[in-house]
Amino acid sequence: MKDYASGDLRNVALVGHSKSGKTMLAECMLASSSVINRLGSIENGTTVSDYLDTERAMQLSINASLLHTEWGGRKFNIIDTPGYLDFLAEALGALRVTDTALVVLNAIEGVEVGTMKVWEWARESDQQCVLVLNGMDKEGVDFDATLQNIRIAFGSKVAPITVPLNAGPGFNRLLDVITGEVVTYATDGSGKSTACPAEGALAERANELHGQLIELAAEVDDTLIKKYFNEGDLSTEELHAGLVKALREHSIIPLFATSATTDVGVTRMMDFLALHGASPMDRGSAHARRGDGSPCELISNGGGPVLFVFKTLGEAHLGDLTFVKLYTGRLQSGQDVRNVSSKHTERISQIFLVNGQTRTGVDHLNAGDLGALVKMKHTHTCDTLCGANLELTLPPIEFPHPNIHAALKLKGKGDEEKIAQGLAALHAENPMFLYRVDPELHQTVISGQGELHLRVVTSRLKERYHVEVELGEPKVAFRETIRGRGESKYRHKKQTGGAGQFAEVWMRIEPRGRDTGLEFVDSLVGMNVDRAFVPSVEKGVKSACAEGVLAGYRVVDLRVDFYDGKMHPVDSKDVAFQVAGKHAFREAFLAAKPCLIEPIFRIEIRLPDAFMGAVMGDLNSRRGKILGIENAGAFTIIRAMVPARDLYKYSTHLRSISEGRGVHTEEFDHYSEMPHELEQKMIAEARRERGQPVED
Repeated sequence: MKDYASGDLRNVALVGHSKSGKTMLAECMLASSSVINRLGSIENGTTVSDYLDTERAMQLSINASLLHTEWGGRKFNIIDTPGYLDFLAEALGALRVTDTALVVLNAIEGVEVGTMKVWEWARESDQQCVLVLNGMDKEGVDFDATLQNIRIAFGSKVAPITVPLNAGPGFNRLLDVITGEVVTYATDGSGKSTACPAEGALAERANELHGQLIELAAEVDDTLIKKYFNEGDLSTEELHAGLVKALREHSIIPLFATSATTDVGVTRMMDFLALHGASPMDRGSAHARRGDGSPCELISNGGGPVLFVFKTLGEAHLGDLTFVKLYTGRLQSGQDVRNVSSKHTERISQIFLVNGQTRTGVDHLNAGDLGALVKMKHTHTCDTLCGANLELTLPPIEFPHPNIHAALKLKGKGDEEKIAQGLAALHAENPMFLYRVDPELHQTVISGQGELHLRVVTSRLKERYHVEVELGEPKVAFRETIRGRGESKYRHKKQTGGAGQFAEVWMRIEPRGRDTGLEFVDSLVGMNVDRAFVPSVEKGVKSACAEGVLAGYRVVDLRVDFYDGKMHPVDSKDVAFQVAGKHAFREAFLAAKPCLIEPIFRIEIRLPDAFMGAVMGDLNSRRGKILGIENAGAFTIIRAMVPARDLYKYSTHLRSISEGRGVHTEEFDHYSEMPHELEQKMIAEARRERGQPVED
């Protein structure tokens, strides 16, 4: 491959809902440019981008996959991203380092939940957006009706660049709006085509759509719009300039009709991107921060190398790969760079261009290019690496909060060290996977984007670290608090021969506001108790709060006042006042109308309108409190508060009742008092677990 300057790079992310055909579209781009001899297939596990064993077995993309090719005098870096909702957030890394988002839509289903999510992410990252309506060879396709729905979702700026002429089985002809040609593709999947000028009714349609395209392109430039209204047309050069500017300013959203199973329409899309698409130079500067925290702008063609790690991937038989974008400068193999995030120096031993699992070694990368590095010992996703004398940090990718959690239990003994190593490594390469060891609940809890996501994680633990685990329902971190005031006078007296123990603690407690924690004070007057014992009483109180009183959960949100007591000149000591303080607190707590409070999560659900009734009913059954309902085109957004206890595997259940079209996010919001009947049930369960008698 020849050396390409930054202005000749086209960094493209293929994003969209599951089953829209992104992987096969990438396959067509490689086949059309002769990188591969013929199209692979997902069913046979022969596509370039879905090369991992788990992807072939499941017949879906799990990881974003980097590809590259040449077309129209440009180098294309293509990132094929998953569309399945559990792995959809892989698109965030791709959108961070690319310049054009190819948003792929299923020609039958049109705009789906995942489509809207990646569209929002692309807009947030200021991507040039191009729509691809894929699957025009399917039975029952209606291009005009789907286009209308797309415009409802994305606005009137959507402009068809290619229009199918024989949509449905056998689709191989389309109308090119820019050139006014009828393009006929070969039916052998080679992507080869012939073109001839449109005539008659087709010429009229081409002229009509061409006029609409010129209007959109001219709107961003006063000179062009003036010429268009005066002369009724623009030259090829003027149209090109208008399209480039309109794309950059999001004033036009091009749409292409394709069939990725037969490689029809893909080359015209690639022609458009090569000629009009954005390069890294067009995106302007990137925002970074210096070592002192001050902001800095990175210019593509200036300064030393600054790299951002947008993905890491560890595979036993392929080795670890670190995928990077070079924002500035030139990166040479053999060069040392400093990882600003981890404060380690790394040697760039080898640089690769990759097509799935195929690696091609190169000796350098130019600014704006994407590549893969190996043997990076201290580098993980979202890290920034810089050349000598540079201390710059690019902001990390903001991944969504996890929406499913599971308690992890080892099947075999003695694997604790291996599981700790495996969980840390999997999180480092995939920040969307989280884990925590909860000392309060005595569980290791793993979190991810869906049930399948967690299954993939556990299978990798088994394959790479030879650790087998089981997943179960995680415990909920309930809390104990009070609704009223209480007080107690507790005397601790112990005589075992010789020096004994004596302490008497008088205590008052009262509730505080939610999320204010524990406040311990003393209002001792006189010399009944030496103030040296105040810390001892406080230790006893904190010990009781940590252990819980009602059901073994942490006590929160109250004020404790140690206001008086008694001591003995010989037998009073630290341990005696700790014990007295602990028991005095327990007695006061039970006298202060104690209760359990539970964590409440704020959730947002996006789903097609048709499933709103079923989801609302389900939320009511989960004690959900609806905060608001918003219409977003063909979708409904529901916001609600739901107790954590009723959210276990909710993402799986939501997809079940919405036929896989509903998606939700969740985030902890606050603690709230639990209904009395449920409270009594939880207290009884906790007592049984601890072997304590249960009250009738």
